Amino acid sequence: MNNVRIATLACALAGVGAASAEVSVSAGEQLFGHYCAVCHGHDAKGNGSAAETLDTKPADLTGIAVRRNGVWPMLEVMSIIDGYTRQFDARADMPVIPEITGGEMIDFDTGNGVLTPVPARLLAIVDYLETLQSPRPERYVP
Repeated sequence: MNNVRIATLACALAGVGAASAEVSVSAGEQLFGHYCAVCHGHDAKGNGSAAETLDTKPADLTGIAVRRNGVWPMLEVMSIIDGYTRQFDARADMPVIPEITGGEMIDFDTGNGVLTPVPARLLAIVDYLETLQSPRPERYVP
């Protein structure tokens, strides 16, 4: 487990209460199944039931680290899901889902030692996606 997630989970367990229940791989898996699998597929390989109706084929989310030379880019993945990167990288078919980007907030170390509030559900999905990487990431960046 990387240092960023250790700090994040420690913050969640230290006093955020309700949000700590959402910062888990199982919560991320449930959220993914409910909101993301229709496009990305339950196996996260981009083969969901709605994939054929989209202009852009959904990404295979099991190869994110491979496409980044073995690096798990946590903030980049968070930015794609929460819509921030769409200012620079148009992803017309990738919706922003308020149920993922809203809700309880927890403190997250973005790599500079400063804790920033982020949606607990967003972090849970990103943690879940990390478990799907094949092969496992060799290195981590926040």
